[in-house]
Amino acid sequence: MLHLQNTILEMIARGETLEATTDHLCHRIEEMLPGVWCSVLRVDRSGLLHPLAGSSFPHEYSALLDGLLTGPLVGSCGSAAYLRKAVATTDIASDPRWIGFKEPVLALGLKACWSSPICDAAGTVLGTFALYFPERRGPTAFEEKVVASCTSLCAIALERHQRVIERERSAYIDALTGLPNRASLDIAMGQLSCARPGAWAVLIIDLDNLKTINDTFGHPAGDALLQVVGTRLAESVAPDRMFRMGGDEFAVILQQAGAATAIDSAAQHILDTLAVPAACDGHMILPRATIGGAVLSADDADAKSVHQHADFALYHAKETSPGGFVQYWPGIGSAIKTRIEVIRDVDAALLEGRIDAFYQPILRLDTRAIVGVEALCRLRKPDGEIVSAAVFHQATSDVSVASHLTERMMAIVAADARSWLDHGIPLQHVGLNISSADFHSGTLYGRLEAAFGRENVPLKHIILEVTESVYLGQRDPIVAREIKALRAHGLRVALDDFGTGYASLTHLLTVPVDIIKIDKSFIDRLGHGDPSLAIVEGLVDIARKLNIRVIAEGIESEVQAAMLLQMGCELGQGYLFSQAVSRQITTGLLARFAQPAVDQNTSSITLARAN
Repeated sequence: MLHLQNTILEMIARGETLEATTDHLCHRIEEMLPGVWCSVLRVDRSGLLHPLAGSSFPHEYSALLDGLLTGPLVGSCGSAAYLRKAVATTDIASDPRWIGFKEPVLALGLKACWSSPICDAAGTVLGTFALYFPERRGPTAFEEKVVASCTSLCAIALERHQRVIERERSAYIDALTGLPNRASLDIAMGQLSCARPGAWAVLIIDLDNLKTINDTFGHPAGDALLQVVGTRLAESVAPDRMFRMGGDEFAVILQQAGAATAIDSAAQHILDTLAVPAACDGHMILPRATIGGAVLSADDADAKSVHQHADFALYHAKETSPGGFVQYWPGIGSAIKTRIEVIRDVDAALLEGRIDAFYQPILRLDTRAIVGVEALCRLRKPDGEIVSAAVFHQATSDVSVASHLTERMMAIVAADARSWLDHGIPLQHVGLNISSADFHSGTLYGRLEAAFGRENVPLKHIILEVTESVYLGQRDPIVAREIKALRAHGLRVALDDFGTGYASLTHLLTVPVDIIKIDKSFIDRLGHGDPSLAIVEGLVDIARKLNIRVIAEGIESEVQAAMLLQMGCELGQGYLFSQAVSRQITTGLLARFAQPAVDQNTSSITLARAN
């Protein structure tokens, strides 16, 4: 027996499988005890039996035992596991524990059974070790000693097996959501065949608002959101498997028949499934996600390239269609490469101090007096060439770059405003463009207060300009909330590029802004009989009744200026008056044409908030 013990312990130490180890043990015991049949059953955490070893038993018999729930009347093994003590059945045919199970075992010529529980150090039942006899009897003293040694050996083997399973689970299962993790995804991707284009597809899902939830409600709420999202995602794609890649990203391999050809509908189903409020640590939160996807194509050499394409699509979706879905197409890589290069260029310009502000005057259309300026970001290339923001606009899709650009512009505008005020120039206001990233920083007012406070410039001189696409296009409640808070602090807000696709006249009833800037596309088409004339005229009239100031952008001719003035639009900007110019030229323009400070004897049009 000592030799057998050493052999089994060596097998365990070498990492032999649990099945091989217990099977070898049973074989040796049956050789040691002629006529006796031996079996080892495993008990899972749900109390279900699973055959491990017992090669003398036919496969059909073992299959009958698999999945049986332990209980006081479930044969000798099920009862021993349930009662946590050895159960000796000297006559299977008459024992009440065997009523529902005796026929198959009796047919094998076995008449008695003695089963002992296998327990770990804490007393938890891990399995059973049983001896079956061809005659009606109980165990001998020697057999009892053999079984005592065998149950100890089996306990060691089963405990090691559980530790291996737990290590594998921690290596391949996400602890928070219970979903397979990135390592599991890599293995699954490596097993996919790329022989048949369109056979499968990959979707990568990015949870949009996790950082905001963590910052606003705390990480317990964020963790609860991830758990809810994980469950919903897994249910929405079953029987396909959902993986948590880490952070706020999930992935699924679509393999169901027809799934790859209907990847857009699969993505929409996921978005619809998520778009239901969820209770997360005492807070009701609406999950939002953006999805990128790619289908296996003839050009894909391996599964890794499909995964990379889905990543490209997600990146593009987050920049162009947040909250929606984008499917990979061959040209998307070039677009992303261009964006990355632009971001790199702007990063370098920020580090090297090559970002500056140019200013475009805003004038009264009747007197042509300057009532304010709009600060426009410009980048100076290493060779000295000045390029407009339109050239590097893609860089603002990067949250960090956009935030640093705004920070730089705040500092420049504050210094220039201070200089103009010190020189006695009657500065009314400077328009400062704000990006989506600035609203999500949660510290916009504090940043403004700090930047302009350093130069002792009152914030009454600043108007924040927000584009339609930022305010209305993304339907982002955070932006709306931040704008409301900024206005509560006394800051004025202008809705820029009005009419470019998101806003309508009805928005003027619900959007809390002080100024609307009519987009150049409307001004370009002003003419008798063109619908733009009626739209602009109606807009000016409605805005006036709502005490909202109107600025016409992109005025390039005296005819346009005259038509706008006739319909009641009092303010405008455009190349007719001046393009965006450097601070030196702006200083000269303000000194010559700025509208004097308002006093009771002066008839003046300003951009002050209406009371």
